[in-house]
Amino acid sequence: MSAQIRGIYPMLYALFGPDGRLDRGAFSAQVEASVRAGSHGLAVGGLATECNKLSVAEKRDLAAWTCEGAAGRVPVSVTISDNTVEGQIEAVRHAADHGAAWVVLQPPPVRTASEEALITFFGSVAEAAPVPVGIQNAPTLIGIGLSVPGLVELQRRHPNITIVKDEGTLLDLARLSEAAGGSFTLLGGRNGVEMPDQMMAGCTGMIPGVETCDIQSRIFEDLEAGRTEAGLAAFREILPLLQFLMTSVDHLMCYGKRLAARRIGLDEVHDRGPAQAPVPFGLKVLDRWSRQLGEFEG
Repeated sequence: MSAQIRGIYPMLYALFGPDGRLDRGAFSAQVEASVRAGSHGLAVGGLATECNKLSVAEKRDLAAWTCEGAAGRVPVSVTISDNTVEGQIEAVRHAADHGAAWVVLQPPPVRTASEEALITFFGSVAEAAPVPVGIQNAPTLIGIGLSVPGLVELQRRHPNITIVKDEGTLLDLARLSEAAGGSFTLLGGRNGVEMPDQMMAGCTGMIPGVETCDIQSRIFEDLEAGRTEAGLAAFREILPLLQFLMTSVDHLMCYGKRLAARRIGLDEVHDRGPAQAPVPFGLKVLDRWSRQLGEFEG
């Protein structure tokens, strides 16, 4: 199954109402807009979903709502961020029961954990997983991760770990692609700021934000089909926006979510604190991009 993973899987934002609770209506509108925009799949539960601000029940709800909204039209990937082996196993099974095609495991937030301890943690979860398993390897964003030899050893011990969402350096990604010899399905992150080079390094897909998933889906199709000049031209047009949004994860939550909401047609974004607050110049930048991109088509 993992060999079939390709294309753009936007990481959905957690959308809250004025009461601070998850807004199912707004979230469902985001799911529908992302599918209609041409996304090849959907992802939920990662850093852009503000997994660190969600209760266990809320994480499970978002996974279920995503699968229900996708309704089999596109595959769904669920990122698992529970901090214990038992919690991750429960989350994986919940995602699979609701129709997720595959899952991505985040490491527990223990920055001093050894590589062997991480391999043991991930392996214990993977052994109980009824769907293909991926690893989010984002040491610069999460503060902990596996080396290239560690990832290769992890798969040697646990062959159902077949996917890596790599958010390290581009050179590390290329080294992993070479060392794994095609045994991993590689996916790029970091909002797609290096998409053409990540694809050249061996990525068959990306997990960016929602705000430009329509454009990035077309870019992916062009690059994959060999329409390189068209793909690169479209990529150059949105690269300044992608770089602006990826200033930090908190910055992405502040401005990326607001841009996505405008393009979906949602009236207002409510933050769940603590959260980075927008500043007038940041909103001015957002206004320009919002006018330039318009609403999602479809």
